Amino acid sequence: MPENRSSITRSAPPLGRRLLTAAAALPLAVAGLAVAAPTHAAAAVPAGPTASVTLGDSYISGEAGRWKGNAAGTSGSRNGTDRAWTGSSYDPSRVYGATAASGCDRSDVAEVLSASTGAQNEIDLACSGAVTANVFRAANGGQAYKGEAPQADQLATVARQNNVKLITLSIGGNDLGFADVISSCVQDYLIWYSYCHDSAQSSIDSKMPTAMAGVGKAIDEIRAVMADAGYGRSDYRLVLQSYPSPIPRSAEMRYPESGWTRSGTGGCPFWDGDADWARDTMVPQISQALAGVAASKGAQFLDLSDMLQGREVCSTATSQPTASSGPSATTSEWARFLDGGLNATQGALQESMHPDYYGQQAVGRCLTLLWGRPSGDYACHNTAGQDASGMYLTAR
Repeated sequence: MPENRSSITRSAPPLGRRLLTAAAALPLAVAGLAVAAPTHAAAAVPAGPTASVTLGDSYISGEAGRWKGNAAGTSGSRNGTDRAWTGSSYDPSRVYGATAASGCDRSDVAEVLSASTGAQNEIDLACSGAVTANVFRAANGGQAYKGEAPQADQLATVARQNNVKLITLSIGGNDLGFADVISSCVQDYLIWYSYCHDSAQSSIDSKMPTAMAGVGKAIDEIRAVMADAGYGRSDYRLVLQSYPSPIPRSAEMRYPESGWTRSGTGGCPFWDGDADWARDTMVPQISQALAGVAASKGAQFLDLSDMLQGREVCSTATSQPTASSGPSATTSEWARFLDGGLNATQGALQESMHPDYYGQQAVGRCLTLLWGRPSGDYACHNTAGQDASGMYLTAR
């Protein structure tokens, strides 16, 4: 045992379908730090086609949508899991389109595209790796990212060309250094033989107030853009969503804590103590903080913290496809395993620890269900043994 120490838009025909200590005081701190959205004179809502729009980071852009579960093989279609396989080579643009080149990685099964909200246009403005400052308007401190204007400025154009009915935001994880936490925990498993969760918890706690203030400002920026385009608050829905846990708690890991299989085969190189912390402390803490921001800003909240329960990387309830038994929405993992030099020939490192092809479809179903509930906050869950159609909501 270790010692404790980019945009995708899909149009449909007019009638087509279309990451807990500081958390308790956080909503008040956020409310005091965030800048209130300005009041604008009423104007006419654009008469264009209806639209559903997503903004934010990799958890909503569609990152990892390339993968249908995980398989340790490093050649060909990887037992059917690699959707970028052409038969002779790999072409990520088959899944991520033009955004494969920039790294925004907006997949063809991103949440906005997998959801059914009845919108005529489904527009993905999110970009993998984005932080809250990449959402703000340039005129209010926003920063361009990966060759694209700040997302709120992109939204301004969309809002004038479409009748936007739904805006869904996923942001804050990168401000909290989620990728750094994962990297630290993996290194502690593979190299240092120590736990990561104490130092990682301190890091999360120290960054939380600033990160959540940034989330609050991002919501204010979105509201201001919409008001400038002629929308009243009742003209559209604004949803803030949280993050799912891509790894299970230790009792639900199918590989032993020590040995090569947990890292080399399963792609989940985490000590039991760190896995339990991530699943049952970090992810709920972040969700609670985001819920506080949503409440303070009048946004609807979609809690995804338990969405991958039983479908996580290395979960005992799932299995990896084999050459004779391909990927399945009911038995394969719904999150991408860690590709950090362990399975280095499989895609890109940034795809690791995100909902995969099946997970993206499941999140889309969650948004579909939330669309049918015009008020209230909800948590989304899956049904064991079922595909995305088995997703359901519970009041939060």
